Amino acid sequence: MKDGYWAIDCDLHIVEPDDLWLDYIDSRFADRAPRKVATTAIDSFFLVDGRLAPRIPGDALAAVQRYNAELIRDQKRPEMTTGDFEATTVRRAMDAEGLDAAVLFPTSALSVNEHEDLDPDFSHAIARAYNNWLADFIKSGDPDRMYGCGIVAIQSVDLAADEIERVANLGFKAIVLRPNPPRLGCYFHHREFDKIWRTCERLGLAVVFHEGAGSSRLSSGADRFRRGCEYAIWHAAAHPMEQMHAVAAMTLGGVMERFPNLRVGFLEANCSWLPYWLWRLDEHWEFKGYLSPDEVTLPPSEYFKRQGWASVESEETPVGKTIEQIGDSNIVFSTDWPHLDSAYPNSIRDFLSLEISADSKRKILWDNSMRLYNL
Repeated sequence: MKDGYWAIDCDLHIVEPDDLWLDYIDSRFADRAPRKVATTAIDSFFLVDGRLAPRIPGDALAAVQRYNAELIRDQKRPEMTTGDFEATTVRRAMDAEGLDAAVLFPTSALSVNEHEDLDPDFSHAIARAYNNWLADFIKSGDPDRMYGCGIVAIQSVDLAADEIERVANLGFKAIVLRPNPPRLGCYFHHREFDKIWRTCERLGLAVVFHEGAGSSRLSSGADRFRRGCEYAIWHAAAHPMEQMHAVAAMTLGGVMERFPNLRVGFLEANCSWLPYWLWRLDEHWEFKGYLSPDEVTLPPSEYFKRQGWASVESEETPVGKTIEQIGDSNIVFSTDWPHLDSAYPNSIRDFLSLEISADSKRKILWDNSMRLYNL
């Protein structure tokens, strides 16, 4: 608790240990287990079947590594390094920040099995290994305050659905998907993915879209901002723009119409773009039967208000305008720890200084995440 407010971090990241997949992957794939090939703390890079994950475009990779190394040195934050990162590290950080609970998200595992042509069985083994490791990590930490978010093999909808069933039995509260297109010409509103949404809806797991710093798939901005000095442009563009595609697909694309009890989060992209984007989607919804599908019976903004959540971070001063436009029931809070641009250990303090009502702060810090994750 912080200054009288209970707080849940909707998107707290772990840092995967170097030997996670070496220790946890199915023995059939032991010789192909993802292996750590770079030593930068937060942006850990793994080699998967000879390919780097995550994939940073152009010469930006060296710039990112140098920037992270300098920040770690200057800020003297040993908790950022994989060697020091354990469940007790998370618990100490939560205590220092004033977090009462957190949903734990991957870092490297956002990318390590995302290559669209990756063998589905291998991708599934990578996902199972990570999810098993995370379950053990939570057990060794604080299961009453830490909750799991699992990864799946997006190359196979059937295998993904099987793993969703399994992580639900592990007590996880969500699965995470990248908003990047799973493969060329294919996106999440297409009915071939309905088995994923149906399984999550039936089991009460949230689906959470989360962009990351580097993708082997299409990523907004990566096609034109490839030099090291342009990384800031690409990173600024990729997170909200990819989430805008995901919001459009899940609302105007008909997924929330078909699965009215599915809960969907759109995280680490801020939320101040939402009012304009929902307005624009509503405008295009009016062309029913011409530019939008007949099956979508409600304006996209109504689907979002019923089933969607987006995250806010502590320094997002425009959030007040977002609340004015769409209300305060669909916004959840994240410290973005342990990323190096996080305001930790002052994220909650800074958020409480924003010019929004006390009731909105209470809902954003606690109530809304309780609903998103069915805690």
